[in-house]
Amino acid sequence: MTRVLLLGGTGDALAIARGLPAAHVYSLAGLGRVPADLACSVRVGGFGGIDGLVRYLRAEAITLVVDATHPYAAQMSRHAHAACAIARVPLWAVRRPAWQPQPSDDWREAADWQAITARIEPFRRPLFTLGREPLAHLDEIPPSQYWTVRCLEAHPGNERATIVDARGPFDLAGERALFDDARIDVVISKNSGGRATEAKLAVARERRLPVVMLARPVLPGAGRIFDDAASALDTLRHWLESNSET
Repeated sequence: MTRVLLLGGTGDALAIARGLPAAHVYSLAGLGRVPADLACSVRVGGFGGIDGLVRYLRAEAITLVVDATHPYAAQMSRHAHAACAIARVPLWAVRRPAWQPQPSDDWREAADWQAITARIEPFRRPLFTLGREPLAHLDEIPPSQYWTVRCLEAHPGNERATIVDARGPFDLAGERALFDDARIDVVISKNSGGRATEAKLAVARERRLPVVMLARPVLPGAGRIFDDAASALDTLRHWLESNSET
């Protein structure tokens, strides 16, 4: 019997999960909403490191792992790579291509949080689209700045920060309104790729605003690598059909 473990938490992963039958498992870290309309099983929570994932693969008789986690979920991707090697389970991965700057873009790469704060020091109204990380630094906001932080979960913020809880996809009109309301003068972003959150880059381009781009982590290889969910799901369906019991 073939059994797939899909590692997700992204729109790409959800698109693949919607095509999985009941015997297979969609795994989420527990952030954001848990889908309720899937035929496959949904597992929420971590595995307990590499050893825990190896035990899970063996206990659940997993025959293929598909890593469709976020491009910045590097630890999970590394754990999946190591665990699959130990358990001798094939590993596929969806590696969404990074955004590429256009000639009129002003992108400034930063390797980590310290580099980000140094690059935004001259600015007054930054928009953070890094997820939860800025929430741990709200007490460090300099007097000259007011932050707008967009992430999935609600948070009270403070007198120097507004937290916007929202989930993409985001369109140009909505992003323009956010930039206007918050008087944004610099954007801080992960280079996530894809279309769901790309509109902020278009608005920054329109307004000639700089974008501080957090560098992508280096991810491990996989037996097969796909650029998008559609090609991964198509190949997965053919694989399931060819490996099904007759």
